Amino acid sequence: MDVELSEAQRLIRETVREFCRREIAPIADRIDSEDWFPRELWPQLGDLGVLGIMAPPAYGGAGADLLSGVLAIEEIAKVSASIALSYGAHANLCVNNITLNASEEQKRRYLPALCDGSAVGALALTEPEAGSDAVGIRTTARRQGDVYVLNGRKMFITNGSQADTMVLYAKTDPEAGSKGITAFLVEKDFPGFQVGQILDKSGHRGSPTAELLLDDCQVPAGNVIGEFNQGISVVMQGLAIERAFLAGEAIGIAEAALSDSLAYARERRQFGQRIGDFQLIQAKLADMYTETEAARWLVYSTAVRAQAAATGSGERVNKEAAASILFAAEVCTRVANAAVQIHGGYGYMNETRVSRYLRDAKLLEIGAGTSEIRRLLIGRELMGPEL
Repeated sequence: MDVELSEAQRLIRETVREFCRREIAPIADRIDSEDWFPRELWPQLGDLGVLGIMAPPAYGGAGADLLSGVLAIEEIAKVSASIALSYGAHANLCVNNITLNASEEQKRRYLPALCDGSAVGALALTEPEAGSDAVGIRTTARRQGDVYVLNGRKMFITNGSQADTMVLYAKTDPEAGSKGITAFLVEKDFPGFQVGQILDKSGHRGSPTAELLLDDCQVPAGNVIGEFNQGISVVMQGLAIERAFLAGEAIGIAEAALSDSLAYARERRQFGQRIGDFQLIQAKLADMYTETEAARWLVYSTAVRAQAAATGSGERVNKEAAASILFAAEVCTRVANAAVQIHGGYGYMNETRVSRYLRDAKLLEIGAGTSEIRRLLIGRELMGPEL
Protein backbone atom coordinates (compact mmCIF):
# COMPACT_ATOMS: atom_id res chain seq x y z
CA MET A 1 0.00 0.00 0.00
CA ASP A 2 1.46 3.35 -1.06
CA VAL A 3 1.20 6.18 1.46
CA GLU A 4 1.37 9.74 0.19
CA LEU A 5 1.51 12.32 2.96
CA SER A 6 -0.94 15.19 2.70
CA GLU A 7 0.17 18.79 2.94
CA ALA A 8 -1.27 18.97 6.47
CA GLN A 9 0.67 15.86 7.54
CA ARG A 10 3.89 17.23 6.07
CA LEU A 11 3.33 20.47 7.95
CA ILE A 12 2.83 18.62 11.25
CA ARG A 13 6.01 16.61 10.64
CA GLU A 14 8.10 19.68 9.83
CA THR A 15 6.68 21.73 12.70
CA VAL A 16 7.37 18.99 15.26
CA ARG A 17 10.83 18.36 13.77
CA GLU A 18 11.80 22.02 14.11
CA PHE A 19 10.43 22.21 17.65
CA CYS A 20 12.40 19.12 18.67
CA ARG A 21 15.60 20.47 17.12
CA ARG A 22 15.19 23.78 18.93
CA GLU A 23 13.71 22.80 22.31
CA ILE A 24 14.36 19.12 23.05
CA ALA A 25 17.69 18.29 21.39
CA PRO A 26 19.73 20.65 23.64
CA ILE A 27 18.41 18.94 26.80
CA ALA A 28 18.06 15.33 25.56
CA ASP A 29 21.30 14.12 27.14
CA ARG A 30 20.36 15.72 30.46
CA ILE A 31 16.91 14.12 30.35
CA ASP A 32 18.59 10.71 30.09
CA SER A 33 21.51 11.19 32.48
CA GLU A 34 19.47 12.83 35.25
CA ASP A 35 16.26 10.84 34.69
CA TRP A 36 14.59 14.25 34.44
CA PHE A 37 11.09 14.94 33.19
CA PRO A 38 11.01 18.53 31.85
CA ARG A 39 7.37 19.29 32.55
CA GLU A 40 7.76 22.78 31.09
CA LEU A 41 7.78 21.15 27.64
CA TRP A 42 4.13 20.16 28.02
CA PRO A 43 2.56 23.62 27.57
CA GLN A 44 4.92 24.15 24.63
CA LEU A 45 3.75 20.89 23.04
CA GLY A 46 0.23 22.10 23.77
CA ASP A 47 0.90 25.33 21.90
CA LEU A 48 2.23 23.22 19.04
CA GLY A 49 -1.15 21.49 18.86
CA VAL A 50 0.07 17.91 19.18
CA LEU A 51 -0.97 16.92 22.72
CA GLY A 52 -4.52 16.44 21.50
CA ILE A 53 -3.50 15.64 17.97
CA MET A 54 -6.49 13.36 17.32
CA ALA A 55 -8.96 15.15 19.60
CA PRO A 56 -11.62 17.39 18.01
CA PRO A 57 -10.93 21.15 17.87
CA ALA A 58 -14.05 21.74 20.00
CA TYR A 59 -12.08 20.44 22.99
CA GLY A 60 -8.76 22.06 22.10
CA GLY A 61 -7.42 19.27 19.91
CA ALA A 62 -5.96 19.37 16.41
CA GLY A 63 -8.54 17.08 14.83
CA ALA A 64 -5.82 15.30 12.87
CA ASP A 65 -5.61 11.62 11.97
CA LEU A 66 -3.64 8.67 13.33
CA LEU A 67 -0.85 8.96 10.75
CA SER A 68 -0.28 12.54 11.90
CA GLY A 69 0.17 11.22 15.43
CA VAL A 70 2.63 8.60 14.17
CA LEU A 71 4.63 11.32 12.40
CA ALA A 72 4.68 13.45 15.56
CA ILE A 73 5.91 10.70 17.89
CA GLU A 74 8.47 9.62 15.27
CA GLU A 75 9.99 13.10 15.13
CA ILE A 76 10.09 13.40 18.92
CA ALA A 77 11.71 9.96 19.25
CA LYS A 78 14.53 10.93 16.90
CA VAL A 79 15.65 13.40 19.54
CA SER A 80 14.37 11.90 22.82
CA ALA A 81 12.62 8.55 23.11
CA SER A 82 11.83 9.45 26.71
CA ILE A 83 9.73 12.46 25.75
CA ALA A 84 8.22 10.42 22.91
CA LEU A 85 7.08 7.70 25.31
CA SER A 86 5.53 10.20 27.71
CA TYR A 87 3.94 11.98 24.76
CA GLY A 88 2.42 8.73 23.50
CA ALA A 89 1.02 7.85 26.93
CA HIS A 90 -0.53 11.32 27.15
CA ALA A 91 -1.77 11.96 23.61
CA ASN A 92 -2.81 8.44 22.70
CA LEU A 93 -3.44 6.30 25.79
CA CYS A 94 -5.11 9.07 27.76
CA VAL A 95 -6.43 11.80 25.45
CA ASN A 96 -7.50 9.50 22.64
CA ASN A 97 -9.19 7.10 25.06
CA ILE A 98 -11.19 9.98 26.49
CA THR A 99 -12.01 11.26 23.00
CA LEU A 100 -13.32 7.87 21.89
CA ASN A 101 -15.13 6.74 25.03
CA ALA A 102 -15.95 9.57 27.44
CA SER A 103 -19.26 11.39 27.75
CA GLU A 104 -19.71 14.90 26.39
CA GLU A 105 -19.48 16.34 29.90
CA GLN A 106 -16.29 14.39 30.64
CA LYS A 107 -14.68 15.53 27.40
CA ARG A 108 -15.44 19.18 28.13
CA ARG A 109 -14.17 18.82 31.68
CA TYR A 110 -10.88 17.03 30.98
CA LEU A 111 -9.75 17.44 27.38
CA PRO A 112 -8.98 21.20 27.23
CA ALA A 113 -6.32 21.03 29.98
CA LEU A 114 -4.85 17.86 28.51
CA CYS A 115 -4.72 19.41 25.04
CA ASP A 116 -3.11 22.69 26.12
CA GLY A 117 -0.52 20.99 28.33
CA SER A 118 -1.61 22.41 31.68
CA ALA A 119 -2.37 18.80 32.68
CA VAL A 120 -0.43 15.59 32.06
CA GLY A 121 -2.29 12.38 31.23
CA ALA A 122 -1.66 8.68 31.75
CA LEU A 123 -3.28 5.28 31.44
CA ALA A 124 -3.27 2.94 34.45
CA LEU A 125 -3.98 -0.70 33.61
CA THR A 126 -0.90 -2.81 34.43
CA GLU A 127 -0.49 -4.28 37.91
CA PRO A 128 2.26 -6.29 39.63
CA GLU A 129 0.48 -9.57 38.78
CA ALA A 130 -1.29 -8.42 35.61
CA GLY A 131 0.84 -7.34 32.68
CA SER A 132 0.09 -9.16 29.45
CA ASP A 133 -2.88 -10.71 31.26
CA ALA A 134 -4.84 -7.46 31.54
CA VAL A 135 -8.02 -9.27 32.57
CA GLY A 136 -6.17 -10.47 35.66
CA ILE A 137 -6.14 -7.06 37.34
CA ARG A 138 -6.98 -7.12 41.06
CA THR A 139 -7.78 -3.46 41.72
CA THR A 140 -11.42 -3.31 42.84
CA ALA A 141 -14.09 -0.63 42.73
CA ARG A 142 -17.31 -0.76 44.78
CA ARG A 143 -20.16 1.72 44.69
CA GLN A 144 -20.73 3.68 47.87
CA GLY A 145 -23.34 6.37 47.42
CA ASP A 146 -22.17 8.94 44.89
CA VAL A 147 -18.63 7.56 44.65
CA TYR A 148 -16.78 4.41 43.78
CA VAL A 149 -14.18 3.32 46.32
CA LEU A 150 -11.08 1.90 44.62
CA ASN A 151 -8.47 -0.31 46.25
CA GLY A 152 -5.42 -1.78 44.60
CA ARG A 153 -2.04 -1.12 43.12
CA LYS A 154 -0.92 -0.18 39.63
CA MET A 155 2.63 -0.76 38.35
CA PHE A 156 4.86 0.42 35.46
CA ILE A 157 2.60 3.41 34.76
CA THR A 158 4.17 5.82 32.27
CA ASN A 159 3.75 9.42 33.49
CA GLY A 160 2.36 7.98 36.74
CA SER A 161 4.22 10.35 39.05
CA GLN A 162 3.41 13.40 36.93
CA ALA A 163 -0.11 12.69 35.73
CA ASP A 164 -3.00 14.92 36.74
CA THR A 165 -5.61 12.79 34.95
CA MET A 166 -5.58 9.03 34.42
CA VAL A 167 -7.73 6.53 32.59
CA LEU A 168 -7.71 3.73 35.18
CA TYR A 169 -9.24 0.25 35.12
CA ALA A 170 -10.70 -1.65 38.07
CA LYS A 171 -12.78 -4.75 38.74
CA THR A 172 -16.38 -3.81 39.50
CA ASP A 173 -17.49 -7.46 39.37
CA PRO A 174 -14.46 -9.59 40.31
CA GLU A 175 -16.29 -12.85 39.54
CA ALA A 176 -17.18 -11.86 35.97
CA GLY A 177 -13.66 -11.87 34.50
CA SER A 178 -13.37 -9.66 31.44
CA LYS A 179 -17.05 -8.69 31.77
CA GLY A 180 -16.53 -7.19 35.21
CA ILE A 181 -14.00 -4.43 34.46
CA THR A 182 -14.88 -0.71 34.40
CA ALA A 183 -12.83 2.29 33.24
CA PHE A 184 -12.61 5.40 35.41
CA LEU A 185 -11.25 8.92 35.13
CA VAL A 186 -9.05 9.41 38.18
CA GLU A 187 -7.42 12.65 39.30
CA LYS A 188 -4.23 12.78 41.35
CA ASP A 189 -5.95 14.82 44.10
CA PHE A 190 -8.77 12.36 44.73
CA PRO A 191 -8.77 11.18 48.38
CA GLY A 192 -7.00 7.85 48.74
CA PHE A 193 -4.81 8.22 45.65
CA GLN A 194 -1.05 8.15 46.14
CA VAL A 195 2.05 7.77 44.01
CA GLY A 196 4.20 4.90 45.26
CA GLN A 197 7.75 4.16 44.19
CA ILE A 198 9.32 5.89 41.19
CA LEU A 199 10.90 3.13 39.12
CA ASP A 200 14.51 3.29 37.93
CA LYS A 201 14.66 2.08 34.33
CA SER A 202 17.70 1.31 32.16
CA GLY A 203 16.17 3.15 29.20
CA HIS A 204 13.60 5.87 28.55
CA ARG A 205 15.05 7.69 31.50
CA GLY A 206 13.24 10.98 31.96
CA SER A 207 9.90 9.41 31.12
CA PRO A 208 8.62 8.83 34.66
CA THR A 209 7.39 5.33 35.43
CA ALA A 210 5.66 4.83 38.76
CA GLU A 211 3.67 2.63 41.06
CA LEU A 212 0.22 3.98 41.96
CA LEU A 213 -1.52 3.15 45.24
CA LEU A 214 -5.29 3.23 45.68
CA ASP A 215 -6.31 3.05 49.33
CA ASP A 216 -10.07 3.63 49.56
CA CYS A 217 -9.64 6.09 46.69
CA GLN A 218 -12.88 7.97 46.16
CA VAL A 219 -13.86 8.48 42.52
CA PRO A 220 -17.13 10.26 41.64
CA ALA A 221 -19.70 7.95 40.07
CA GLY A 222 -19.85 10.37 37.15
CA ASN A 223 -16.25 9.52 36.28
CA VAL A 224 -17.05 6.11 34.85
CA ILE A 225 -15.91 6.02 31.19
CA GLY A 226 -18.15 4.12 28.84
CA GLU A 227 -20.55 1.50 30.14
CA PHE A 228 -20.39 -0.04 33.61
CA ASN A 229 -18.60 -3.42 33.53
CA GLN A 230 -17.63 -2.80 29.90
CA GLY A 231 -14.10 -1.46 30.48
CA ILE A 232 -12.56 -4.25 28.44
CA SER A 233 -14.32 -2.86 25.35
CA VAL A 234 -12.59 0.46 26.04
CA VAL A 235 -9.27 -1.39 26.14
CA MET A 236 -9.93 -3.41 22.99
CA GLN A 237 -11.34 -0.51 20.95
CA GLY A 238 -8.10 1.41 21.08
CA LEU A 239 -5.59 -1.44 20.74
CA ALA A 240 -4.98 -1.17 16.99
CA ILE A 241 -4.53 2.60 17.25
CA GLU A 242 -2.27 2.24 20.29
CA ARG A 243 0.02 -0.24 18.54
CA ALA A 244 0.28 1.76 15.33
CA PHE A 245 0.89 4.98 17.28
CA LEU A 246 3.65 3.50 19.47
CA ALA A 247 5.30 1.90 16.44
CA GLY A 248 6.11 5.42 15.28
CA GLU A 249 8.49 5.78 18.21
CA ALA A 250 10.41 2.71 17.08
CA ILE A 251 10.85 4.25 13.62
CA GLY A 252 12.18 7.46 15.14
CA ILE A 253 14.79 5.70 17.29
CA ALA A 254 15.93 3.58 14.35
CA GLU A 255 16.25 6.63 12.11
CA ALA A 256 18.37 8.43 14.71
CA ALA A 257 20.62 5.37 15.15
CA LEU A 258 21.13 5.09 11.39
CA SER A 259 21.83 8.82 11.02
CA ASP A 260 24.43 8.83 13.80
CA SER A 261 26.06 5.70 12.39
CA LEU A 262 26.36 7.20 8.92
CA ALA A 263 27.95 10.33 10.34
CA TYR A 264 30.41 8.30 12.41
CA ALA A 265 31.28 5.96 9.52
CA ARG A 266 32.19 9.00 7.39
CA GLU A 267 34.28 10.58 10.12
CA ARG A 268 36.03 7.70 11.92
CA ARG A 269 39.26 6.51 10.28
CA GLN A 270 41.09 3.23 10.81
CA PHE A 271 43.91 1.69 8.78
CA GLY A 272 44.22 4.94 6.86
CA GLN A 273 40.63 5.15 5.58
CA ARG A 274 37.08 5.90 6.65
CA ILE A 275 35.46 2.92 8.37
CA GLY A 276 32.46 3.51 6.12
CA ASP A 277 34.62 2.45 3.17
CA PHE A 278 34.90 -1.07 4.60
CA GLN A 279 32.39 -3.43 3.01
CA LEU A 280 31.30 -4.99 6.31
CA ILE A 281 30.36 -1.57 7.68
CA GLN A 282 28.54 -0.71 4.45
CA ALA A 283 26.63 -3.98 4.73
CA LYS A 284 25.52 -3.08 8.25
CA LEU A 285 24.41 0.36 7.12
CA ALA A 286 22.54 -1.12 4.17
CA ASP A 287 20.66 -3.54 6.41
CA MET A 288 19.85 -0.77 8.91
CA TYR A 289 18.45 1.43 6.14
CA THR A 290 16.46 -1.34 4.46
CA GLU A 291 14.83 -2.59 7.65
CA THR A 292 14.02 0.91 8.86
CA GLU A 293 12.34 1.79 5.56
CA ALA A 294 10.42 -1.49 5.51
CA ALA A 295 9.20 -0.85 9.05
CA ARG A 296 8.27 2.74 8.22
CA TRP A 297 5.94 1.82 5.37
CA LEU A 298 4.37 -1.04 7.30
CA VAL A 299 3.66 1.34 10.18
CA TYR A 300 2.41 4.18 7.97
CA SER A 301 0.09 1.96 5.94
CA THR A 302 -1.24 0.31 9.10
CA ALA A 303 -1.94 3.75 10.57
CA VAL A 304 -3.98 4.67 7.49
CA ARG A 305 -5.95 1.42 7.67
CA ALA A 306 -6.47 1.65 11.45
CA GLN A 307 -7.83 5.17 10.96
CA ALA A 308 -10.26 3.90 8.35
CA ALA A 309 -11.37 1.07 10.65
CA ALA A 310 -11.90 3.50 13.55
CA THR A 311 -14.11 5.72 11.41
CA GLY A 312 -16.12 2.79 10.05
CA SER A 313 -14.84 3.03 6.50
CA GLY A 314 -12.43 0.10 6.64
CA GLU A 315 -11.99 -3.40 8.04
CA ARG A 316 -10.49 -4.16 11.44
CA VAL A 317 -6.70 -4.35 11.43
CA ASN A 318 -5.86 -6.14 14.67
CA LYS A 319 -3.27 -8.50 13.24
CA GLU A 320 -1.81 -5.79 10.99
CA ALA A 321 -1.42 -3.42 13.95
CA ALA A 322 0.22 -6.16 16.03
CA ALA A 323 2.52 -6.93 13.10
CA SER A 324 3.51 -3.30 12.69
CA ILE A 325 4.61 -2.82 16.31
CA LEU A 326 6.19 -6.30 16.41
CA PHE A 327 8.31 -5.68 13.32
CA ALA A 328 9.11 -2.02 14.05
CA ALA A 329 10.17 -2.73 17.64
CA GLU A 330 12.47 -5.61 16.69
CA VAL A 331 13.93 -3.63 13.78
CA CYS A 332 14.57 -0.77 16.18
CA THR A 333 16.54 -3.01 18.53
CA ARG A 334 18.57 -4.53 15.68
CA VAL A 335 19.37 -1.13 14.18
CA ALA A 336 20.35 0.33 17.56
CA ASN A 337 22.53 -2.69 18.30
CA ALA A 338 24.26 -2.33 14.92
CA ALA A 339 24.83 1.36 15.66
CA VAL A 340 26.65 0.48 18.88
CA GLN A 341 28.77 -2.07 16.96
CA ILE A 342 29.70 0.50 14.31
CA HIS A 343 30.76 2.96 17.00
CA GLY A 344 32.89 0.29 18.66
CA GLY A 345 34.18 1.13 22.13
CA TYR A 346 32.76 4.63 21.93
CA GLY A 347 29.32 3.17 21.31
CA TYR A 348 29.44 1.37 24.64
CA MET A 349 30.04 4.59 26.55
CA ASN A 350 27.06 6.22 28.25
CA GLU A 351 27.99 9.63 26.88
CA THR A 352 27.28 8.55 23.31
CA ARG A 353 23.72 8.73 21.99
CA VAL A 354 23.83 5.30 20.38
CA SER A 355 24.11 3.60 23.77
CA ARG A 356 20.94 5.46 24.75
CA TYR A 357 19.19 4.33 21.57
CA LEU A 358 19.86 0.69 22.41
CA ARG A 359 18.64 1.07 26.00
CA ASP A 360 15.53 2.86 24.78
CA ALA A 361 14.80 0.43 21.95
CA LYS A 362 14.44 -2.66 24.11
CA LEU A 363 11.37 -1.38 25.95
CA LEU A 364 9.39 -1.35 22.72
CA GLU A 365 9.64 -5.15 22.59
CA ILE A 366 8.23 -5.35 26.13
CA GLY A 367 5.78 -2.52 26.81
CA ALA A 368 2.23 -2.34 25.42
CA GLY A 369 2.27 -6.09 24.86
CA THR A 370 5.46 -8.10 24.50
CA SER A 371 6.75 -9.42 21.18
CA GLU A 372 5.60 -12.89 22.31
CA ILE A 373 2.03 -11.69 22.90
CA ARG A 374 2.01 -9.87 19.56
CA ARG A 375 3.04 -13.07 17.79
CA LEU A 376 0.29 -15.02 19.57
CA LEU A 377 -2.32 -12.47 18.49
CA ILE A 378 -1.16 -12.58 14.88
CA GLY A 379 -1.02 -16.39 14.85
CA ARG A 380 -4.52 -16.76 16.28
CA GLU A 381 -5.98 -14.37 13.71
CA LEU A 382 -4.22 -16.16 10.88
CA MET A 383 -5.56 -19.52 12.02
CA GLY A 384 -9.09 -18.27 12.56
CA PRO A 385 -11.78 -20.21 14.46
CA GLU A 386 -11.87 -24.01 14.31
CA LEU A 387 -14.58 -25.21 11.94
